[in-house]
Amino acid sequence: MNINEALEYIHSVCWKGSVPGLSRTFALLEKMGNPQNELKFVHIAGTNGKGSTAAMTASILRKAGYRTGLYTSPYIYTFHERMQVDGEMITDEELVAITEFVKPLAESMADTPTEFELVTCIGFEFFKRRGCDIVVLEVGMGGALDSTNVIPTPEVAVITNIGLDHTDYLGKTLEEIAATKAGIFKDGGDAVIYRSTPSVEKVFETVCEQRNVALKKADFEGLTPISHGLDGQSFDCGTYKGLRTALLGAHQMKNAAVVLATVEILTQKGWNISRQNIYDGLRDVSWPGRFDIVREKPLFIIDGGHNPQCIEALVKNIGDYLAGKRVVALTGVLADKDYGDMYRPVMPLVEQFVCVTPPNPRRLPARELAEHLEKAGAKATACEEIADGVKLAIEMAGEDGVVLCFGSLYTIGDIKKALDERG
Repeated sequence: MNINEALEYIHSVCWKGSVPGLSRTFALLEKMGNPQNELKFVHIAGTNGKGSTAAMTASILRKAGYRTGLYTSPYIYTFHERMQVDGEMITDEELVAITEFVKPLAESMADTPTEFELVTCIGFEFFKRRGCDIVVLEVGMGGALDSTNVIPTPEVAVITNIGLDHTDYLGKTLEEIAATKAGIFKDGGDAVIYRSTPSVEKVFETVCEQRNVALKKADFEGLTPISHGLDGQSFDCGTYKGLRTALLGAHQMKNAAVVLATVEILTQKGWNISRQNIYDGLRDVSWPGRFDIVREKPLFIIDGGHNPQCIEALVKNIGDYLAGKRVVALTGVLADKDYGDMYRPVMPLVEQFVCVTPPNPRRLPARELAEHLEKAGAKATACEEIADGVKLAIEMAGEDGVVLCFGSLYTIGDIKKALDERG
C-alpha cells in the first residue's frame, strides 16, 4: 500500500457518512488493542473555536516540554494536518503503516466503521506509537456520540463557543446542542466552558452536578485588549498581563481565556506548565485558515468562516483590521448552507464578489451564487475555475486592496494551491 492507496481506502465511497453511535469505534479499537487507553487527553467540543483552542493548548503543552498530540478536523490543505505530534504532521510512511494495520481489522467487522470513526482509530494508534504524553483531541461533531468520546475520563473536557450548526443531528436550540456537547463530560472529571447565555450555562451546570464534574468557567471579565494589528494582538487576561498571539480577532482572546482556564486545571493535576510556557505558547501558536494572512500586495486573507457566528466574527475583523481598505471577496458555498443569511452582513463591507464553485458534491454553482448576490444588490462575477477566480480577485483588488476568501472550507485548499502556483 502506498500513500495514495491508503487515502483512497480512507476516503472510499463505500464508507457510510455520519452515523451516530460508539459501538463501531469501540469494536475496532478492541481489535487494535485499545490504544486510546494508553493515552491522556484534553477533549475539546463546541461549535466554533475548537481548532484554535486546541492549537493554543497544544502549543503551550509543547513549550512545557511534553510530547503533545493534536487531533483536529476537518483539514484545510492536506489530510495529514489532522494528526500531529509536536507540531509535525503524520508522515506518509506512518499513515500507510497504520492504515495497513487497521484495514483488515475494520473489514472483519459485521458493522463496518464510518470514515471519521476509522480516522479517529488511526489517530489513536499514531499517538500511541509516537509515545505522546498528552493528546489534545478535537471532537468531530457533537459530543456524546462522536467517535472521539470513546476515551477514558480526560484530564480536562472543554467546550468552546456554542452556536446553531448541524441542527439536524445535534438539536434545534442552543440548549439542546449544549446538552449534546456536554456528553463529553465524564463522571468525576473536570470541565471548562466558554461563557454563554444563562440558559446554556445551566445545561452544563446540571450535567456537571449529575456526573460529579468540577466545572470552571473561562474568565471573560478579566479580558482587556491592549493593541491589535495585522501582525497579531496583545491583551491582558486576569493575572496574565501583556499576552500576545498572532491569531486575529476579539473572539481569539476569549478562546485564549478558555485555554488559560484549561491550563490552570492541568497544573492543579500536576502537569508542569510555567507562566512563561503559557506566554510562549500563545505567542508562537499557528492555526491556518482563520483570518489567515497568506500574502501581501494585495493583502490576501483566508478565513474558514461558514456559519452565522463565524460570519459575525468575520464582520468584526473586517472593521477592526481592514477599515478603509477596498475589499474583494473570493467565495464559494455549499448549496445546503443558509447562504442568504450568511452573506447579508458582509455585503456592505465588500466592493466586489468573485464567486467560485467548491469541489464538493453539495456545491452551489458559482453562477447561481453570483446571481443571488446580484439580486441582493451586490456586484458579483462568477468564475468557472478556482484558479481563474484567484487571478480575477487579485486584479480587482490591486496592490492596495484586500482579497478576502471565505464561505466554504472546501475551497481553501484549491485557492492556496492556485495562489502558490502564481509564485
